[in-house]
Amino acid sequence: MDERRILKNKIFLYLTEFFAGMSVMAIELGAQRLLAPYFSSSQIVWTIVIGSIMIAMALGNIYGGRKADKDPNPDKLYLRIIISGAWIALIPFLGKYVIAGISALLIFAVHKGFLIVAAIVSCLVLFIFPLFLLGTTTPCLAKYCTKSLDESGKTVGYLNAFNTVGSIIGTFTPTFITIPTIGTNWTFLIFAIILLGLAITYFISIKVFKARMVVSVILLIIGIIFGHNSHFAFWNNDLIYEGESIYNYLQVYEDGNMTALSTNVMFGIQSYYFEEKELHYDHYYDYDLAALLMANYNKKDNFKVLILGMGSGTYAKQIERYFSNVEITGVEIDEKITMLAKKYFNQSEDITVYTYDGRAFLNATNEKYDVIMVDAYQDITIPFQMSSVEFFTLVKEHLTDDGVMVTNLNMRSDEDKNINYYLCDTISSVFSNNYYVNVRSSTNRELFSTNSSSPLDVLSESIEELDDRELASFIDKYVNKTLIKYVNGDLLLTDDKAPVELLGINVIDTLINESASYYRRIFKEKGLKGLFEVLN
Repeated sequence: MDERRILKNKIFLYLTEFFAGMSVMAIELGAQRLLAPYFSSSQIVWTIVIGSIMIAMALGNIYGGRKADKDPNPDKLYLRIIISGAWIALIPFLGKYVIAGISALLIFAVHKGFLIVAAIVSCLVLFIFPLFLLGTTTPCLAKYCTKSLDESGKTVGYLNAFNTVGSIIGTFTPTFITIPTIGTNWTFLIFAIILLGLAITYFISIKVFKARMVVSVILLIIGIIFGHNSHFAFWNNDLIYEGESIYNYLQVYEDGNMTALSTNVMFGIQSYYFEEKELHYDHYYDYDLAALLMANYNKKDNFKVLILGMGSGTYAKQIERYFSNVEITGVEIDEKITMLAKKYFNQSEDITVYTYDGRAFLNATNEKYDVIMVDAYQDITIPFQMSSVEFFTLVKEHLTDDGVMVTNLNMRSDEDKNINYYLCDTISSVFSNNYYVNVRSSTNRELFSTNSSSPLDVLSESIEELDDRELASFIDKYVNKTLIKYVNGDLLLTDDKAPVELLGINVIDTLINESASYYRRIFKEKGLKGLFEVLN
């Protein structure tokens, strides 16, 4: 072994282990945030990211151990770190195009489990190689640091300690500091800079120049210039806001007189705001106004509504426009969404919005409400803790005797045993009367649940007594006359067993196949030329 190439001070080698461990965890968290706007932030995506990275690290450990025994030259380790850093620096620039390209190719080849397959392939292509290279760090450093067998245990212990402390910092820093403040792109770039700086420092210290050092710096500069401010939805040029929070990727855009909030690039809109007072047959928020009439709004002076999943406040805004003397309380886990609601969606300052998980809020209050709206989605997934028998029992306990819970069920599907049947069966095990309505030209289904003995009679009577005849006509036509009583089954979700992510992915898979079938047929009949003609 050439002693010239080993730094006499082991601290630098321990710091290499520290920064490698920190970077691996930061890249893992960044990988999840990079994939989430396209494939959701569900447990399934987390599993794909963690599993892929563990595979890369395991292979790197094996390769690094063999290389350390055959050719114990630290120059080669730090060259691998340079390559890894340069690769990571390009992810903010190229990552979104890689994901879009992979998805475009797979949509024609994969007919089942598209989101899962596309997420796996994207993760493997983008992250396996740089993390494989970082995985070679520990076995190589163990070789370089160990002078004799007598101190091997102590040396490995120190290396693991530095790696663990680095991993801890690399876990908390992106989640609480870099991603919510400067974004996912800069998170990748910062840790690319750390890795490149570490490796270049090593070569400078031993007075060795490598052409790869210059190439890596050039690639870093390219990544910074073109990647630091690139959009997740790079094809969308009309965004008035794009940013990230601890929980979500967020984008706000305008379309005519409508302002919209979305937390996912590929699937739908989470909230709307219309400047004018109007009703829409294809927007579920307007259907949900019927819950107030079903809960005897006309006969109460002090009417209270709780919205779990406040979003940008679309439902609250419609309530304010069409009903008076209603006390509205909102619960929204993402404080940044609440800030956007006030800036772009004209959310009233009179509405109290708590930054809380919906279930945690119910556990913390003794207040009772006439209507509780459950609309808690994180991008396209449902938090499992807000889908169980225990949760809906908690909701029931916070309703007045004739109170109504209205639940937005997205991703409507008629497939047997899909997620909506599970949710409806679960809710029906708690509430005695359940009626649903399908929102026209939409994938939403609204479920009205109550233990009141005659909710339909109350609804019809309230419609007749309503002063606003436009609203009365709307609710009578689109809700009252189309309500279907739900006959409950035994597909229950509990705190112990609530596979909502897997159930939801299955429904999305069906919706994707339905949307893609037309383009698959064009591609099959006319090839790429015909497909481009249709797309253009």
